[in-house]
Amino acid sequence: MDAALAQKNWELENNIATVDPSQDQIYFYDAEQDKEIVSQKPWKNDPHYFKKVKVSAIALIKMVIHARSGGNIEIMGLMQGKIQGDTMYIMDSFALPVEGTETRVSAQNEAYEYMVSYIEKSKEVGRLENVLGWYHSHPGYGCWLSGIDVNTQMLNQQYQEPFVAVVIDPNRTMSAGKVEIGAFRTYPANYKPVNEGPSEYQTIPLNKIEDFGVHAKSYYSLEVSHFKSSLDSQLLEVLWNKYWVNTLSQSPLLINREYATRQMADLAEKLDQTNNTMTGRMGGYYGDRKKNDESQLNKVTKDSSKITVEAMHGLLSQVLKDQVFNRFGDDKPT
Repeated sequence: MDAALAQKNWELENNIATVDPSQDQIYFYDAEQDKEIVSQKPWKNDPHYFKKVKVSAIALIKMVIHARSGGNIEIMGLMQGKIQGDTMYIMDSFALPVEGTETRVSAQNEAYEYMVSYIEKSKEVGRLENVLGWYHSHPGYGCWLSGIDVNTQMLNQQYQEPFVAVVIDPNRTMSAGKVEIGAFRTYPANYKPVNEGPSEYQTIPLNKIEDFGVHAKSYYSLEVSHFKSSLDSQLLEVLWNKYWVNTLSQSPLLINREYATRQMADLAEKLDQTNNTMTGRMGGYYGDRKKNDESQLNKVTKDSSKITVEAMHGLLSQVLKDQVFNRFGDDKPT
């Protein structure tokens, strides 16, 4: 499998749509039009005004490379773009030099100075779009907003609208072969959203479930899609070569072994917890009385299936690499 074929496969896996050359005006930035939309502030009257986020392939791969470089440490960066109607277009992204831990990232004075300098220099070379949001990574625990993330996003929406928060999980991206990404906006203070019903289920580690549940109604997710254009081809090829070399030289089973171990330990805790809830005080076994997708046993089953699929993906990847690089040219009869 060469780099070009792998790039096409990556684009298919992440549903990156190619913009028709005649529609390349999506890359044209009209500062006056953007200023007029911002001055009208249509999102003030509708907390759900923005419904979609479209991310360029260039911005996407830059964010993924940055997220993977952080390992189990959270990273953070900013995104530049524009808005058209209820859609936010992410045209580019850049990393911030921030101090990170396994649970949070905090920008220091150096990061703010770097941000201002970067934006000024980008405008000098024709990148006129304003900062439209921030991104950070959640290594191994999914795409959602923690309490700290919610507060950060609320502050950004208060002073830097329009603004969106994007979360990428590099561990799950590497295990699944598809970018695990989510885009979110917070509700105004004291706003009570209508009951939207259960959202799509995602695996959350036990030690994160409380933080996830407490703030789940403080924000909503936007539909994320990706696009590219003929104008991107050369730059995307350069970035892809870097990403492809890293992918070839790394094994998901080895790089993600800590992530896999944590997943198995978390699954064991969830199974134990589920078993306890299905056992009565007198030792009787009552089973899981909920018969729908919200039952605890059903959720644990989904988590188990996900771990199995990711492990199989890692094994297949290693077998293919072994066949391509270690057995190539082996003419011995079988």
